[in-house]
Amino acid sequence: MNAVARPDARPDLHRPGVGAVLVSTWSVGTPERQRAAVEAIRRAWESREWPDLGLLSYSVSAGTDGDTLLHYSQWTEQKAYDDFVRTYRDDRNAEIDAAVPGIERVELRRYAPIHRSAVRGGTGTGELPGVVVVVEADFDGPGAGRREDWVDTVFTALDEDAAKRPASGGISAQFHLSTDGGRVLNYAEWESEQAHAEWLADDARLSEAWKRVHHHPGLAGSRVRRYTPALSLSAGV
Repeated sequence: MNAVARPDARPDLHRPGVGAVLVSTWSVGTPERQRAAVEAIRRAWESREWPDLGLLSYSVSAGTDGDTLLHYSQWTEQKAYDDFVRTYRDDRNAEIDAAVPGIERVELRRYAPIHRSAVRGGTGTGELPGVVVVVEADFDGPGAGRREDWVDTVFTALDEDAAKRPASGGISAQFHLSTDGGRVLNYAEWESEQAHAEWLADDARLSEAWKRVHHHPGLAGSRVRRYTPALSLSAGV
């Protein structure tokens, strides 16, 4: 089976059988190099057999900063990714690097499947996002239950937002816990970059509920980055 691109350039975030999620970031330098790298990724993958049935999907989003690429892949288990690295990754990366020299592979993190999620309307949506917002919250150690409690605290604040601002522009939010115990990743879909920026600027973000999120015990820091869906690949039928 060869790789095929999904027409909407986004992963199926709630597909069955996902046992592990890998998220990595590349720095490529310019919007032109972002586009060239995405095209090089597409060519390198579509010209080869799909590497393993343990890989369910591989998606790439381009940072609105004009520099970064976000890679989000779904696997049946962590071992499937390790087998891919040993057998299939190097030749693909070599072709991509030849097309776009100087890519910096900044970080790779391993995550468990979705820990908790929310979808506008509560039952799923076919609405396509204009932007993906990725929040990375880092903790100062793997304290028991701290990350899970932080996610619950975020949901309390989001519930307050929904009551005050029902048309905020958020489509969905998926929270992953890293396997190393140090990070929570929120992969959130929004209608547009402007909708997310307006939500961040709203005075409701100064509520007591959000203060508890930002000053949660063990939270060492967080980052927010916005991306545009660019490519999503899966095995052809």
